[in-house]
Amino acid sequence: MANQSTVTEFILMGFSDDHDMQILYFVIFLVIYLLALVGNLLLGVVVILNHHLHAPMYFFLVNLSFSDVCFISTMTPKAMAASLTNNRQISYVGCAAQVFSVFTFGSSELSLLTVMAYDRYVAICHPLQYTLMMNWGACLQMAAASWIGNLIYASLHTILTFRLNFCKFNRIEQFFCDVPNLQKISCTDTIINQILILVLAIIIASVCSGLIFISYGYIFSAVMKIPSVQGRYKAFSTCTPHLTVFSLFLISALFAYMRPQSLSSHTLDLLSAVFYTVLPPLLNPFIYSFRNKDIQKAVWKMLKI
Repeated sequence: MANQSTVTEFILMGFSDDHDMQILYFVIFLVIYLLALVGNLLLGVVVILNHHLHAPMYFFLVNLSFSDVCFISTMTPKAMAASLTNNRQISYVGCAAQVFSVFTFGSSELSLLTVMAYDRYVAICHPLQYTLMMNWGACLQMAAASWIGNLIYASLHTILTFRLNFCKFNRIEQFFCDVPNLQKISCTDTIINQILILVLAIIIASVCSGLIFISYGYIFSAVMKIPSVQGRYKAFSTCTPHLTVFSLFLISALFAYMRPQSLSSHTLDLLSAVFYTVLPPLLNPFIYSFRNKDIQKAVWKMLKI
């Protein structure tokens, strides 16, 4: 049995072997990638340049936009290049970097959405204490804790994954280096890695989803007490997009990493990966940020200038 040093590169099988289909996938990914970049970068620039938006909620939105840009840039350009040139090779180091980046920015998506739910809870349920509870020191600490925790989490999974032996097979049935698919081609017993992914996923998903749903439980209770219909609508309009983004990301990510092997297939693996890696960075600036009237006004003001 050869050890992992015998494998110097992996082959990303992607979506199709047909050249015409590869060109189609390149065009689709290019459009999605450009839309995600423009949406998230525009959001970040608008918030940074407009001092009226220098508030905790928008600070976390900028962090989310930065994470989304990095997240979709981790795998999409490589997938586009593979479709256009049919060069599907990725180096061993490049594969490890992809795994690290996917876990870093994927987990940051979850942690930042959790922090943003807490921000909305404080703003709606404790408006008089908002500036005290969500001061800049607290915001910076929460953002720093999120990023540091994500880096540690990603390092743990990357180290454990690439301690596995890859003896003969180096074909990854995915458009990026995905841990479940790396485990499939490993010639080492991966039961410890699978258990670790399962346990950590359950813990992190339970904590984040629990905090989010508890926050929104209090939020909805407070909103229903608002006498004005317009006031209730405004409060709900800031909450429902957040829950939509969170639910889409969490369900698709859990399905990709925790579903049994009996439910695994090439097409299903690809679709679930697209749902949790490509769609959130594309949808976040549109269904969460740009529905905000303050951001809309700031965008139009900047564009007119």
